[in-house]
Amino acid sequence: MRAIDSLYPVETPDGIELSLHVVGPVPRGVAWTVDFLIRAGVMIGLVLALAWLEALGTALLILIWFLINWWYPVLFEVLTHGATPGKKALGIKVIHQDGTPVGWSASIIRNLLRQVDFLPFLYATGLVTMFLNSRFQRLGDLAAGTVVVYRDPGPRASELLAPGPVEAPPVPLDAGEQQALLSFAERVRHINPKRAAELAAELRVLSGSDGQEGVDRLLAWSRFIAGHRP
Repeated sequence: MRAIDSLYPVETPDGIELSLHVVGPVPRGVAWTVDFLIRAGVMIGLVLALAWLEALGTALLILIWFLINWWYPVLFEVLTHGATPGKKALGIKVIHQDGTPVGWSASIIRNLLRQVDFLPFLYATGLVTMFLNSRFQRLGDLAAGTVVVYRDPGPRASELLAPGPVEAPPVPLDAGEQQALLSFAERVRHINPKRAAELAAELRVLSGSDGQEGVDRLLAWSRFIAGHRP
Protein backbone atom coordinates (compact mmCIF):
# COMPACT_ATOMS: atom_id res chain seq x y z
CA MET A 1 0.00 0.00 0.00
CA ARG A 2 1.33 3.45 -0.86
CA ALA A 3 1.91 5.83 2.00
CA ILE A 4 -1.25 7.78 2.81
CA ASP A 5 0.70 11.02 3.01
CA SER A 6 1.64 10.68 -0.68
CA LEU A 7 -1.92 11.48 -1.74
CA TYR A 8 -1.99 14.69 -3.79
CA PRO A 9 -5.47 16.11 -4.49
CA VAL A 10 -5.68 18.33 -7.56
CA GLU A 11 -8.43 19.97 -9.57
CA THR A 12 -7.71 20.11 -13.30
CA PRO A 13 -8.54 23.20 -15.41
CA ASP A 14 -11.61 21.26 -16.61
CA GLY A 15 -12.93 21.11 -13.04
CA ILE A 16 -12.21 17.40 -12.62
CA GLU A 17 -10.98 16.43 -9.15
CA LEU A 18 -8.18 13.87 -9.07
CA SER A 19 -6.34 12.15 -6.25
CA LEU A 20 -2.79 11.47 -7.42
CA HIS A 21 0.04 9.69 -5.61
CA VAL A 22 3.36 11.53 -5.68
CA VAL A 23 6.53 9.51 -6.09
CA GLY A 24 9.33 9.51 -3.52
CA PRO A 25 13.11 9.55 -4.11
CA VAL A 26 13.66 5.77 -4.29
CA PRO A 27 11.42 4.96 -7.31
CA ARG A 28 12.64 8.12 -9.04
CA GLY A 29 16.24 7.10 -8.41
CA VAL A 30 15.61 3.64 -9.87
CA ALA A 31 13.93 5.17 -12.93
CA TRP A 32 16.90 7.52 -13.43
CA THR A 33 19.28 4.55 -13.21
CA VAL A 34 17.33 2.66 -15.87
CA ASP A 35 17.44 5.70 -18.17
CA PHE A 36 21.16 6.17 -17.50
CA LEU A 37 21.89 2.55 -18.41
CA ILE A 38 19.89 2.94 -21.66
CA ARG A 39 21.85 6.06 -22.61
CA ALA A 40 25.13 4.42 -21.64
CA GLY A 41 24.26 1.38 -23.77
CA VAL A 42 23.52 3.60 -26.77
CA MET A 43 26.82 5.44 -26.33
CA ILE A 44 28.83 2.23 -26.01
CA GLY A 45 27.27 0.98 -29.24
CA LEU A 46 28.12 4.25 -30.98
CA VAL A 47 31.70 4.17 -29.69
CA LEU A 48 32.16 0.77 -31.27
CA ALA A 49 30.43 1.82 -34.48
CA LEU A 50 32.37 5.09 -34.91
CA ALA A 51 35.78 3.99 -33.68
CA TRP A 52 37.10 3.69 -37.24
CA LEU A 53 36.51 7.41 -37.83
CA GLU A 54 39.12 8.32 -35.19
CA ALA A 55 39.12 12.10 -34.57
CA LEU A 56 35.91 12.67 -36.51
CA GLY A 57 34.29 9.82 -34.63
CA THR A 58 35.30 11.39 -31.31
CA ALA A 59 33.79 14.73 -32.35
CA LEU A 60 30.57 13.03 -33.40
CA LEU A 61 30.41 11.12 -30.11
CA ILE A 62 30.76 14.34 -28.11
CA LEU A 63 27.95 15.96 -30.12
CA ILE A 64 25.71 12.90 -29.83
CA TRP A 65 26.34 12.60 -26.07
CA PHE A 66 25.37 16.25 -25.63
CA LEU A 67 22.14 15.74 -27.58
CA ILE A 68 21.23 12.52 -25.78
CA ASN A 69 22.08 13.90 -22.35
CA TRP A 70 19.90 16.99 -22.77
CA TRP A 71 17.10 15.88 -25.09
CA TYR A 72 16.53 12.25 -24.13
CA PRO A 73 14.38 13.09 -21.05
CA VAL A 74 12.67 16.08 -22.68
CA LEU A 75 11.57 14.25 -25.83
CA PHE A 76 10.28 11.23 -23.94
CA GLU A 77 8.47 13.28 -21.27
CA VAL A 78 6.67 15.47 -23.80
CA LEU A 79 6.01 12.91 -26.56
CA THR A 80 5.23 9.82 -24.47
CA HIS A 81 2.84 11.20 -21.86
CA GLY A 82 5.40 12.26 -19.26
CA ALA A 83 7.38 9.03 -19.05
CA THR A 84 10.92 8.18 -20.12
CA PRO A 85 11.58 4.43 -20.53
CA GLY A 86 12.85 4.35 -16.94
CA LYS A 87 9.77 6.10 -15.59
CA LYS A 88 7.51 3.88 -17.67
CA ALA A 89 9.19 0.77 -16.24
CA LEU A 90 8.48 2.06 -12.71
CA GLY A 91 4.91 3.10 -13.55
CA ILE A 92 5.50 6.82 -12.94
CA LYS A 93 5.25 10.01 -15.00
CA VAL A 94 5.78 13.78 -14.92
CA ILE A 95 2.80 16.16 -15.02
CA HIS A 96 2.11 19.82 -14.34
CA GLN A 97 0.99 20.61 -10.79
CA ASP A 98 -2.56 21.15 -12.07
CA GLY A 99 -2.71 17.59 -13.39
CA THR A 100 -2.27 18.45 -17.08
CA PRO A 101 0.35 16.75 -19.29
CA VAL A 102 3.84 18.22 -19.10
CA GLY A 103 4.76 20.61 -21.93
CA TRP A 104 7.97 21.57 -23.69
CA SER A 105 8.91 24.58 -21.56
CA ALA A 106 8.29 22.82 -18.24
CA SER A 107 10.20 19.71 -19.30
CA ILE A 108 13.15 21.76 -20.57
CA ILE A 109 13.31 23.80 -17.34
CA ARG A 110 13.13 20.79 -15.00
CA ASN A 111 15.84 18.95 -16.96
CA LEU A 112 18.13 21.97 -17.30
CA LEU A 113 18.05 22.40 -13.53
CA ARG A 114 18.87 18.70 -13.04
CA GLN A 115 22.53 19.78 -13.10
CA VAL A 116 21.90 22.01 -10.08
CA ASP A 117 20.01 19.24 -8.28
CA PHE A 118 23.05 17.00 -8.79
CA LEU A 119 25.33 19.36 -6.80
CA PRO A 120 27.55 18.91 -4.89
CA PHE A 121 27.38 15.19 -5.77
CA LEU A 122 24.89 12.33 -6.30
CA TYR A 123 21.80 14.57 -6.40
CA ALA A 124 22.38 15.77 -2.83
CA THR A 125 20.65 19.12 -3.44
CA GLY A 126 17.72 17.45 -5.16
CA LEU A 127 17.27 14.93 -2.35
CA VAL A 128 17.32 17.58 0.35
CA THR A 129 14.75 19.63 -1.59
CA MET A 130 12.49 16.59 -2.05
CA PHE A 131 12.40 15.91 1.67
CA LEU A 132 11.56 19.56 2.42
CA ASN A 133 8.23 19.54 0.56
CA SER A 134 5.24 17.21 0.69
CA ARG A 135 5.18 16.62 -3.08
CA PHE A 136 8.79 15.38 -3.28
CA GLN A 137 9.68 18.09 -5.79
CA ARG A 138 13.33 18.74 -6.54
CA LEU A 139 14.50 22.23 -7.56
CA GLY A 140 13.79 21.51 -11.22
CA ASP A 141 10.21 20.52 -10.40
CA LEU A 142 9.65 23.59 -8.25
CA ALA A 143 10.94 25.90 -10.99
CA ALA A 144 8.95 24.16 -13.75
CA GLY A 145 5.76 23.65 -11.73
CA THR A 146 5.85 19.88 -12.22
CA VAL A 147 5.36 16.85 -10.00
CA VAL A 148 6.13 13.15 -10.50
CA VAL A 149 3.19 10.84 -9.83
CA TYR A 150 2.25 7.20 -10.31
CA ARG A 151 0.63 6.52 -13.68
CA ASP A 152 -2.13 4.55 -11.98
CA PRO A 153 -4.00 7.12 -9.89
CA GLY A 154 -5.26 4.37 -7.60
CA PRO A 155 -8.81 3.59 -6.59
CA ARG A 156 -11.37 6.37 -6.81
CA ALA A 157 -12.92 7.77 -3.65
CA SER A 158 -16.18 5.96 -4.37
CA GLU A 159 -14.26 2.65 -4.37
CA LEU A 160 -12.44 3.39 -1.12
CA LEU A 161 -15.53 4.20 0.95
CA ALA A 162 -17.19 1.30 2.73
CA PRO A 163 -20.93 0.84 2.07
CA GLY A 164 -23.21 2.55 4.55
CA PRO A 165 -25.77 5.30 5.06
CA VAL A 166 -25.79 8.09 2.50
CA GLU A 167 -26.81 11.62 3.37
CA ALA A 168 -26.51 14.93 1.53
CA PRO A 169 -24.59 17.64 3.43
CA PRO A 170 -26.95 20.17 5.04
CA VAL A 171 -25.25 23.08 3.21
CA PRO A 172 -23.52 23.41 -0.18
CA LEU A 173 -19.78 22.65 0.02
CA ASP A 174 -17.10 24.05 -2.26
CA ALA A 175 -14.48 21.86 -3.96
CA GLY A 176 -11.92 22.21 -1.17
CA GLU A 177 -14.46 21.29 1.52
CA GLN A 178 -15.65 18.29 -0.46
CA GLN A 179 -12.06 17.11 -0.96
CA ALA A 180 -11.39 17.48 2.78
CA LEU A 181 -14.39 15.29 3.59
CA LEU A 182 -13.37 12.65 1.05
CA SER A 183 -9.81 12.65 2.39
CA PHE A 184 -11.12 12.15 5.92
CA ALA A 185 -13.35 9.27 4.77
CA GLU A 186 -10.48 7.60 2.89
CA ARG A 187 -8.18 7.79 5.90
CA VAL A 188 -10.57 7.15 8.77
CA ARG A 189 -9.86 3.41 8.86
CA HIS A 190 -6.20 4.17 9.54
CA ILE A 191 -6.87 6.76 12.25
CA ASN A 192 -7.28 6.09 15.96
CA PRO A 193 -11.05 6.21 16.72
CA LYS A 194 -10.56 8.88 19.37
CA ARG A 195 -8.60 11.04 16.95
CA ALA A 196 -11.26 10.51 14.29
CA ALA A 197 -13.91 11.68 16.75
CA GLU A 198 -11.83 14.78 17.55
CA LEU A 199 -11.59 15.64 13.85
CA ALA A 200 -15.32 15.08 13.36
CA ALA A 201 -16.03 17.37 16.30
CA GLU A 202 -14.64 20.27 14.25
CA LEU A 203 -17.88 20.11 12.23
CA ARG A 204 -20.17 19.67 15.22
CA VAL A 205 -22.02 22.88 14.30
CA LEU A 206 -23.06 21.32 10.98
CA SER A 207 -23.44 17.67 11.96
CA GLY A 208 -25.02 18.24 15.37
CA SER A 209 -23.26 15.08 16.57
CA ASP A 210 -20.29 14.07 18.71
CA GLY A 211 -18.11 10.99 19.01
CA GLN A 212 -18.68 8.05 16.71
CA GLU A 213 -22.06 9.45 15.71
CA GLY A 214 -20.31 12.53 14.35
CA VAL A 215 -17.82 10.37 12.43
CA ASP A 216 -20.67 8.33 10.94
CA ARG A 217 -22.43 11.52 9.87
CA LEU A 218 -19.36 12.77 8.03
CA LEU A 219 -18.95 9.40 6.34
CA ALA A 220 -22.57 9.55 5.17
CA TRP A 221 -21.90 12.97 3.62
CA SER A 222 -18.70 11.67 2.01
CA ARG A 223 -20.55 8.80 0.37
CA PHE A 224 -23.01 11.28 -1.12
CA ILE A 225 -20.16 13.45 -2.46
CA ALA A 226 -18.44 10.35 -3.89
CA GLY A 227 -21.55 9.47 -5.86
CA HIS A 228 -23.18 6.87 -3.63
CA ARG A 229 -26.93 7.06 -3.52
CA PRO A 230 -29.41 5.65 -0.94
